[in-house]
Amino acid sequence: MSKTWFITGATRGLGADIAAAALRAGDRVVATGRQRAAVSDRLGPDSDRLLSLSLEVGDLEQAQAAVAAAVERFGAIDVLVNNAGYGHIGFFEESSPADIEAQFATNVFGLFNVTRAALPAMRAARRGHVFNLSSTAGIRGIAAGSLYCATKFAVEGFSESLAQELAPFGIHVTLIEPGPFRTDFLTPESLRFAAAELTDYDVRRAEMRASFEQRNGKQAGDPVRLAEALVTLSREAAPPMRFAAGAMAVSAMDAKVASLKTELDRWRELGIGTDFPAGA
Repeated sequence: MSKTWFITGATRGLGADIAAAALRAGDRVVATGRQRAAVSDRLGPDSDRLLSLSLEVGDLEQAQAAVAAAVERFGAIDVLVNNAGYGHIGFFEESSPADIEAQFATNVFGLFNVTRAALPAMRAARRGHVFNLSSTAGIRGIAAGSLYCATKFAVEGFSESLAQELAPFGIHVTLIEPGPFRTDFLTPESLRFAAAELTDYDVRRAEMRASFEQRNGKQAGDPVRLAEALVTLSREAAPPMRFAAGAMAVSAMDAKVASLKTELDRWRELGIGTDFPAGA
């Protein structure tokens, strides 16, 4: 049975690849982006299985209007993909309040807006699947990624809670946690850097930017294969809560689980000892 997808950030990168994979699978796709023309340029003109829409995810009214247009056109939303986002790179001290607000406005509150807009139709249908794009940055913190990691950790906690809220309605939630994929994520179109520069961070900042330049275009992850994996997961009767994508992401998850277990065991007795004594 074909499904209707609603995908944010589909002008380029992974969002566009997911839309293309869903179309190849015979599904219907509502592909959204800040500029509708850019979506059409990437995916082609609207058809009986494709609807392109303009959407700034930070605007709740736009999100509601886009969802309404999707439901009017195709009758339902079976798969929601919250993909829109960008990476803010910079040491926390160098990041301004405006940097923080902008990063959360897109990566967290934008995701909230689209999810809030889509859920009534999905809940009424008593079925659906929400894919929230996280990252290995939602599994572990990294230096110079404090803002980006904070948003992805927020998406992780939100998704775990949302999954429990929606399970009685037959709606699944899956976190997609990619490692480095060969998209345009390391390009200026997807990254923003802190404007303030403190001399104590000069050496590490230069090393970080040089690392990005060296890695761009050489990432191990294949975005087309990841897009196809999402189509596969959308067909699963019992999909995972988390999907670590790419060998690096799987290794990062293994390391995080081991680290948590080691630390928990080391401080287990002291932690348990903070309860009142038995019978108190």
